[in-house]
Formats: sequence, C-alpha cells, structure tokens
Amino acid sequence: MRAYVFPGQGAQYPGMGRELYEELPAARRWFDMANEILGFRITEVMFSGTEENLKRTNVTQPAVFLHSVIEFLTMEELPAPDMVAGHSLGEFSALVANGALRFEDALRLVAQRAAAMERACEAHPSTMAAVLKFDDAKIEEVCRSIEDEVVVPANYNCPGQLVISGSLSGIERATEELKAVGARRIHRLNVGGAFHSPLMLSAQSELAAAIEQTDFFPPKCPIFQNISAQGTTDVEVIKQNLRNQLTHPVRWTQSVQTMVEAGATEFVEFGPGEVLQGLVKRIAPEVTARSGR
Repeated sequence: MRAYVFPGQGAQYPGMGRELYEELPAARRWFDMANEILGFRITEVMFSGTEENLKRTNVTQPAVFLHSVIEFLTMEELPAPDMVAGHSLGEFSALVANGALRFEDALRLVAQRAAAMERACEAHPSTMAAVLKFDDAKIEEVCRSIEDEVVVPANYNCPGQLVISGSLSGIERATEELKAVGARRIHRLNVGGAFHSPLMLSAQSELAAAIEQTDFFPPKCPIFQNISAQGTTDVEVIKQNLRNQLTHPVRWTQSVQTMVEAGATEFVEFGPGEVLQGLVKRIAPEVTARSGR
C-alpha cells in the first residue's frame, strides 16, 4: 500500500518551487492563483528571496504548502494514495491530497494559521530544542519536572530525535537538567516560538474559528493525524484534530508506525527537501521511501 506524506515548516529553501513554475504551465496557474488569494506575490519570495526572507512564519508556511501541493497536483498519471499524512503544517497538504479540502480553502487556512502563530510568538517569547540520541521517556520526565515553566515534548520525529518546546527559561532549564541526566546532543532551533505547546493556545482559538468557516469534504482515503497517530476519514474528527494540533505534540514516529501496521509499504514525499524520507527510513527501515518527483 502507498502512503503520500507532506513536510512541514523547516523544509523551505531559497528558490523553492521555481522549477515547477518554469517547466509546468499547470503549476504556473496554481502559483498565480495563490498570489491572488494571499494578496502578495509569494512566488517572488519563494523563487528569489533569501533564506532569511523565507524564515518568516507567515511566508514559510504558505510556501511549503504551495510547493508540496502543487508538486502533487501536477504529477501526471499519479496513482491514488491508500493513506496520507503530513508533519504539522503538512497535514493541510495531506488533506488536499485526499480530497478533504480544496486547494484555495486549505491555502487560506494555512495563511490564517501562520499569522495566528506569529502573533502568539510575539506575545510569548519562546523557542524549541532538538534532543538527539536520548531516551524519550527520560526527556518526558524532565519536562514534567519543570512545573513552573512551560516546557513540553513537541515533535516525536523518529527514534533518537525528540524536539521540546516552551518558554525561553523553560527550555534553558530543561537543557541543563537533560545534560545532568546524560543527554549530550541538544540543539536550540532557529524558530520563532514554542510551536506545539500550550503557548500556542491563542493561535489555536483563531484557527478553530477559521476551520469552522471552511468547507470540508469526505476524504478519499484515511489521514493519519499528528495528534492521534491514527487514521481517520471522519470529517469531524479531522477538524477537531486540526484545531488541537497547535498545542499538542506531532507524533510522527507513532504515525509512521501505525501506517506501516495498516499496510503501508511505500512512502512517497511531496514537497521541498527529503526530510520525511529520512525519518521514515529510521522509523521503519523495512519500507521504501522516495520523493514524489
């Protein structure tokens, strides 16, 4: 069985999407539509902007979404997926791929999500850090022990790679305590704030309102969502999971594992970079993982 997967924030790079735009008339039409919907020429930032330009959350998220979805939509003779999943932001791409959201509606939601997250970051200075080659249970225990600060597990990316998220002082304290119990590789991430933590509660409320005003349709195949790591085709469950995603961890390791248990033997990644392929291979070395293009 074939699983289509879509990356999230962090996969962006200068020049992303330019080749699609220049080579495929159909891609050009999707990109031009996106410029109109967003009210600014995001293509100029994607194709010609600097790495710094692309790091702004209100640019990064729509840019990664557009690259991923337009690559998917312009593939000729593409077999239908048996299941889909996306890493954080990538869930919106996955919902276009399985027919639960229209392209233009998903793009509007992504833009609203990005703006809401940026406002939450400005209101609560915060950050994230990747803890590598250390036991998940010990990381979770350290996070629970810091009761007077926000610090939580945020991204279960693969075995040996867990990202924590929280206030600046919470992450600093967690880093010190993790080192004290044996963690040796901890890297502060260059992000705008504490994604997938309680500090995103205001953004979650804004996104929830936008989701309620958006049309969703019965999906053609299950989506395995970050918050539950379980597959579903229930529109109301999908919407609820999307609403709660911003304040809960991305369970990517668990999602890939349950997709394999459900029969996935081939994972195909659409979008910039090859991050998810690498994670899939570390989580489930027995399956194949490749780029969609």
